[in-house]
Amino acid sequence: MQAKTNIGGQAVIEGVMMRGPGHIATAVREPSGTITVKKEPLVSITDRYPVLKKPMLRGVVALAESLVYGLKALSFSAQAAGEEEEQLTARDIALTMVFAFGLAVVLFVIIPTWAAKFVHSATEDPMLLNLFEGVLRLAIFFAYVAGISVMKDIRRVFAYHGAEHKTIHAYEAGVPLDVEHVRPFSTLHPRCGTNFLLIVMLVSVFVFAFLGWPDLWLRIASRVALLPLIAGIGYEVIRFAGRSDKKWVAAAIAPGLWLQKLTTREPSDDMIEVAICALEAVKPDGEVKANA
Repeated sequence: MQAKTNIGGQAVIEGVMMRGPGHIATAVREPSGTITVKKEPLVSITDRYPVLKKPMLRGVVALAESLVYGLKALSFSAQAAGEEEEQLTARDIALTMVFAFGLAVVLFVIIPTWAAKFVHSATEDPMLLNLFEGVLRLAIFFAYVAGISVMKDIRRVFAYHGAEHKTIHAYEAGVPLDVEHVRPFSTLHPRCGTNFLLIVMLVSVFVFAFLGWPDLWLRIASRVALLPLIAGIGYEVIRFAGRSDKKWVAAAIAPGLWLQKLTTREPSDDMIEVAICALEAVKPDGEVKANA
């Protein structure tokens, strides 16, 4: 069977965004019940600067571009679903990204490294202190995911997340893209962003363990400065995992798949239909519709 192009996606409000090799499409179920699809060319800075496609660099670029396109898709979906009147402007997107980054730094950098001082009386070993900080960072991450997973609106988004994964699995397996053939597939996928975030958390534990234990503000600065490196490593790991069928790789990424049990739900048939519409819109031009 011919290898399929890697397609990624994201759940949005009442819909799914899919990113293919040349286009991005966001499909949303409108209040009337119809599905509206917004398709636009995928323009990457790596096309202008090919050096950014090199390992380690491409992960940072991919993360930044995914955030921008993800926010645009969320804004469109909110408008199409009748929850917002206007889409986000470029300024709104920039401010949202700055706020999100600041919140992430507070939750996953400042709080864990500050809280680690409470075990400083028990040990002065820098590696142990850094490991404790890493464990606390993971605990905050798990608590955050578990907390939002019980929210009604988020559970619905997570169901669309499941529809996205099922549809991508079906596409990669080469089966017809219709509800009947898509539904049996798993809601868990090795290239999921949830996997990526967990891998980043685990990589950060390893990297920070060897940084010593300087003053608080130097610890915070060093961790923020190393985030691009850690994101780059995480991207390469998940890229490799998505292409490998080795048993040890499957075992290594299993925790990320388990975590997806919190961030995905079994979708309804109409949710799968939306995900199929999004994927059909971004498939390479040479591919005909799988259910044709």
